[in-house]
Amino acid sequence: MNRTGLIAGAVALSVSLGSPVAAQNANQMLKGTAIGAGGGALAGAIIPGMSVGTGALVGAAGGAAYTALKKNRHYYRDSRGRRYYVSKSGYRVYK
Repeated sequence: MNRTGLIAGAVALSVSLGSPVAAQNANQMLKGTAIGAGGGALAGAIIPGMSVGTGALVGAAGGAAYTALKKNRHYYRDSRGRRYYVSKSGYRVYK
């Protein structure tokens, strides 16, 4: 199997395994993947020995994985000074 096939498999695996784990929506996942692909393509153009396409695939995998694992939570403080965020069901989750 060639290198591009392995990288494409890694991209598909990271997106498929990473997306159900996180509470991200599809727009955030696509945005993170696109930003990662752009950064990877830039790195592929600069780094000797790495093609732009390979850099874009690696960057897309990294961007998707980072976005999937990132938590978009806004923390608040209660009257006692404890930190919490509000879950999707509306309950306070204390940290």
